[in-house]
Parts: sequence; structure tokens; C-alpha cells
Amino acid sequence: MIRSLAAVAVLALAPSAGSAAVCAGPNPAITSVAVKHVTTNGSINTYDIAGTVTNLGSQKQASNTLQFVDIYIDRQKRNERGIPPLAPGQSYSFAFNWSRSTDAGPGTTTVHFRIRTVQGSDCNPANGTNSVTF
Repeated sequence: MIRSLAAVAVLALAPSAGSAAVCAGPNPAITSVAVKHVTTNGSINTYDIAGTVTNLGSQKQASNTLQFVDIYIDRQKRNERGIPPLAPGQSYSFAFNWSRSTDAGPGTTTVHFRIRTVQGSDCNPANGTNSVTF
């Protein structure tokens, strides 16, 4: 009895191999966002931002999945991009452009991206956000 309790205690304290495993279901994640290009007309800079959503899960998303990447600046939703259903490991790229004055200082604008699932499932919604600052 004491041995079995000791074994249970050891197992309870041991790190789980499953914690690093892929979650069992669809898992759309915003795996990258970056400013890819900046153009200027002298007074306005336009920032071309590219992002990628990848299904990190072990299952494909249902064909009727309805999901978006919502785009926020200054805590206001500014736009959204539709994301199709993804198979495990499949990625989808999206783009967004934002213009601001050439007088704006570097590092003063942050664009936040957040997955919004209207229909479908996500076994790890915590990885559905990302941001870029310029």
C-alpha cells in the first residue's frame, strides 16, 4: 500500500509527456506576423503586414468552420480577415496594410491580431493572438 502511494506521488510529480504533445483537435494559431514592406509618399508611410495562421492540432477543422483574424489598433477593431478551414499542419497567409504619418516615432504603433471562431472548435485558444509593433 505504501509503495503504491509512493509510486502515485512520484508519477504525479513527474512532468507529463503529453503537455508538449499536439492538442487532440483543431488548433488554429497565429504563428507569425511581421511588417514585410514599407512604402512612403513623403508624408504617409504604409506598412504592409503579413501574417500566418497554422493548424497546430492533430485534427482538421470541419468544412463548416467559420473563423476570422480580427485586427486591433488602439484597442479598436480596425479590420478582419477570413481564414478557411485548415488541415493539421496547414497554414494560411493573410495581409493587412496600415498607414500613418512619417512623423510618427518608431515603436509607437502596435497592431494586435486575434483569432475569432464563430463556428468550429479550437483545442488551445490561448495561442490565437499575436502582435507587431512599428
